Amino acid sequence: MKQWLGRKGMAAMGISLALTLVLSGCGGSNDQASSSPSSSAGAVSDSKSADKEPVKLKFTYWGSADEKKAIEGAAKKFTDKYPWITVETVQIPNADYNTKLTAMAAGNEMPDTGYITGDLGETWANEDRFVNLYEMLDKDPDIKRDDFLDYAFYQTNPDNAWGIMTAGEAFGLFYRKDLVEQAGVTIPSKASEALDWDSFVKLAQKLTLDKNGKNASEAGFDPKNIKQYGVMFETWHDPLNTVIFSNGGDWLSPDGQTFTLNKPESVEAIQKLADLVNVYHVAPSPLDIKSMPAMSVALQSGLVVMAIGGQWMNLDLGNAKVNYDIGVLPKLKESLTVATSGATVVFKGSKHPEEAWMLFKWMSNPEGAIDLYSSGLWMPTMKEWYTDSNLVAKWVDVNPAAHPPGFKDAMMNQMLERSKPSTTFYMKNQAKITAIVTSGLDQVWFGNKTAQEVLDEIAIKVKPEIKGRYDVKQ
Repeated sequence: MKQWLGRKGMAAMGISLALTLVLSGCGGSNDQASSSPSSSAGAVSDSKSADKEPVKLKFTYWGSADEKKAIEGAAKKFTDKYPWITVETVQIPNADYNTKLTAMAAGNEMPDTGYITGDLGETWANEDRFVNLYEMLDKDPDIKRDDFLDYAFYQTNPDNAWGIMTAGEAFGLFYRKDLVEQAGVTIPSKASEALDWDSFVKLAQKLTLDKNGKNASEAGFDPKNIKQYGVMFETWHDPLNTVIFSNGGDWLSPDGQTFTLNKPESVEAIQKLADLVNVYHVAPSPLDIKSMPAMSVALQSGLVVMAIGGQWMNLDLGNAKVNYDIGVLPKLKESLTVATSGATVVFKGSKHPEEAWMLFKWMSNPEGAIDLYSSGLWMPTMKEWYTDSNLVAKWVDVNPAAHPPGFKDAMMNQMLERSKPSTTFYMKNQAKITAIVTSGLDQVWFGNKTAQEVLDEIAIKVKPEIKGRYDVKQ
């Protein structure tokens, strides 16, 4: 469900948040629900359901047909557990989500809980429209802050969490196993074996072929007639962050007052990505990408061999039975991945805050909508689903087609142990800043200007939009 402001192909801002994220439900049978800390109803007992006044909750979300099915299933299980509470699930198209939610607010028809996009979420959080989740967690005996990943919370200050990651999402190096084997090369999955950048470029050169079968490192290679690219990457903020953060760069200074993408660490990282297109000819340009299918399809069809992509690609690749695996991302100074996600919130205007919190907890545990995780679409937001082998088996081992051999090391363990939060978690006014940066960088991807030239120009344009940083663990 990734619509944070950028996911799977984010156009205008270089972002394509077709990112389908939802913190799915927790449940299954009543025994399963009661055994999970986040699925308990806390003060409310289902044994007294006959004494309860009927309550109807509204849950809004975006996403695919598979997501719709899973959300509706999770809501049904919730009502089976708590019969006096019915849930109206409202699916809204990604592109219309903010408009529809704003109209609902104007008509006093707000949901009780549901998804929120990054830009609207930040705006409404500053208008105090969401329940403080820290307060709810601190008084709930069945679930606590430490159950979640370290930076799972969106917050306006260290004492106020307005939202939580809808799902865990991270990036890895997807690749066609058969094409890599044909080239006689290997791609590591462990962080300790991550390729340095020069080695990665050489690998991409060997995997890039022109129409005559010459690779990009050979004399006579024709860069104007490429039939197979070594690597593909998207140009919205988080794929860029995988390289920027790996090189020690950032968008803002530690005090949040200075734009730093034009500093050496970030400039070098962005230039290295651009050189894959314009110097080494191993990656398609933005113009080439417009005539190509989506990244997962390009990988499936053999138009590209490697792709720097988000873990949600496992869904499509697994369903298509593609012969693929996942390697650890190449590194500059350190091996890491970037954690990203949309947010799930509880709206302050809910007439049933206790029941809304119950539903929120239910939708924060994978148990009730396990298909969203086992399918490869999401990763959990709760730590135990990464560390408990029995829980890992429920969403990873059960579906090897969507979780190939490299998944645990290159993606799951990287997310838990070596990830840094996306700028959407900590950069104030992130929507405006990201839009200026991603559109401005087009000149770099097309090779018209250097990264330094463009980022110095962007620094001037973006200066009035710098508002600081939120205090988020990094």
